[in-house]
Amino acid sequence: MSPKSQVQPAVGRVEARADVRARILTKLDYKMLLDRGIAVARDALLERQNEEGYFVFELEADCTIPSEYIMMMHFQDEIDAPLEQKLAVYIRAQQAAAHGGWPLYHGGPFNLSCSVKAYYALKLAGDSGEAPHMVRARAAILEHGGAARANVFTRIALALFGQLPWRGVPYIPVEIMLLPGWFPFHLDRVAYWSRTVMVPLFILCTRKPLAKNPRAVHIPELFKVPPDEEPHYFRGDGGWLNVAFRALDRVGRLLDPLIPNRMRARATRLALDWTLERLNGEDGLGAIFPAMVNALEAMTILGFPPDEPRRATAKRALEKLLVVNGASAYCQPCVSPVWDTALACLALQDTGDVGAQAASVRALDWLRSKQLLDEPGDWRVSRPTLAGGGWAFQFANPHYPDLDDTAVVAWSMHQSPQAASYRHSIGRALDWLVGMQSVNGGFAAFDVDNTHYYLNHIPFADHGALLDPPTSDVTARVATLLARVGRPEDRAALERAVAYLRAEQEPDGAWFGRWGTNFIYGTWSALVALTNAGLGPHDPTVRRGADWLASRQNSDGGWGEGNDTYYAGHTRERAPSTPFQTAWALLGLIAAGRAASDCVQTGIDYLLRNQSTDGLWSDPAFTAPGFPRVFYLRYHGYCAYFPLWALAAYRKVTRSGASH
Repeated sequence: MSPKSQVQPAVGRVEARADVRARILTKLDYKMLLDRGIAVARDALLERQNEEGYFVFELEADCTIPSEYIMMMHFQDEIDAPLEQKLAVYIRAQQAAAHGGWPLYHGGPFNLSCSVKAYYALKLAGDSGEAPHMVRARAAILEHGGAARANVFTRIALALFGQLPWRGVPYIPVEIMLLPGWFPFHLDRVAYWSRTVMVPLFILCTRKPLAKNPRAVHIPELFKVPPDEEPHYFRGDGGWLNVAFRALDRVGRLLDPLIPNRMRARATRLALDWTLERLNGEDGLGAIFPAMVNALEAMTILGFPPDEPRRATAKRALEKLLVVNGASAYCQPCVSPVWDTALACLALQDTGDVGAQAASVRALDWLRSKQLLDEPGDWRVSRPTLAGGGWAFQFANPHYPDLDDTAVVAWSMHQSPQAASYRHSIGRALDWLVGMQSVNGGFAAFDVDNTHYYLNHIPFADHGALLDPPTSDVTARVATLLARVGRPEDRAALERAVAYLRAEQEPDGAWFGRWGTNFIYGTWSALVALTNAGLGPHDPTVRRGADWLASRQNSDGGWGEGNDTYYAGHTRERAPSTPFQTAWALLGLIAAGRAASDCVQTGIDYLLRNQSTDGLWSDPAFTAPGFPRVFYLRYHGYCAYFPLWALAAYRKVTRSGASH
């Protein structure tokens, strides 16, 4: 079926559904077909369980990450030639035929910043600028304004290689480390990912080192005006805040020569100490690639020799993110074992199978060992007396537990047959989560009331991802846990969360998905939370959300939504069906009491028809934003556990007689 036919709306769909179901039912008893689909998916998922108990799947991003890995090797002059060529193979393969550049997600539009880094990485790796693929890429880059129009992070990377002057990047001196907490800009006012990326970057942007660039590769051909002559590196939104911050930026540059050496040395030591405290062993600073690269390069320019233990460990942390497959390789932005494991547990638990339950217990025992109870964390700045109890996203990231993972882990523990053995872990998680509720009743990913929106206007923040405000999807996950456990002392927090979700519902009934693509993800999350909190299928909020999901079903029975829905003017565009988004929609509709509806039954048919021969599902679509409009992710595990979860939940509800 063509993509165009897949995304047709519901006109005439009833007859098509009847035909599909009739064809299936003539081949095999539907009950047996469903049981078999669940069984093979369950077995395929269990085969991917690590002997220690956890699940972890690949986490793929756009070509910015492998391109930066190549650039890092040339910055350090530590080039692994075979790896470099494999990364180049991967980058070339992702070049879009339609526009000649590189997108931020599969099938996405041209992205200037990603394309500039990919082009430079390939040229560093030995590709000739006159090769056909490079000619196409260069033409696309120049058509979109050239490298001078790239985002701040790309311009900083180019400045480190001497490809543009330092006046082309924001003024971010290391003395920011000395600012008091009450100052309008302070590290505690931005998100965890911003902190970990920025602190080592302060050192780099203050020292202004020049990459070793052993092959002396340059890219003047990507600029429409010679970089030293370019007058317009900054293009703000024209608002008064942006103008004010730009003026402060200019004043800071003028005063920079007057900063005493002793002050600069003290600030540099503070930045280095902050970074070293959070290096996090072989899991890396913040356990995210951009921060890890900045930390390694900062240590390098501060004189840490290659064999110094901390620098060597920081490099190994980056190497552990590599995925090498035969002739090609890419670098993950981070890893997701806690998230993958908790969601896989929820899917396995709903199958009701004894073996699957046992596997989930092994996984939960592993998760219990990862709970962060007494460790230091940046969240303690806003909640100094709150006891710990969260989980991080990665194998280790003790300074940064996140609320979404914590809620899902505790949820899976609570519904385990061995729930009694996890009572203490669940209680600590609940206490921590309730203590992290923001003033508006919502919950953010890592912080409390991280809503200093004026900071989005500083020159450094052109990516729009500086903050961590509360979101509907994280709030929904926490509310689901609070409702399912049902502690009396959590009732007020739950009521505030429900009120927040009601207020966040879109006029058409959907919810925005901050951490998953997009309105299907947000609406599934909210419906599960609201129904667990006691809102029935006839509640107007629930009914409108379920109606919206039903209205978005494609003619093939599935659901799909593209990452372009994060852009203004594209929020309600249809897209070809995917297994994971179909599963989200089904889980939301089942929660809303519509398991017996024709809409849900044809969605189940879609999953069964599209199950791969290995028992799981596959799809090239990117599943989630790291940061909307800036950075996107493909969780490979989403096609493994979400469809299984939807099938198992459907069977569980319909055979228990609980469907409406």
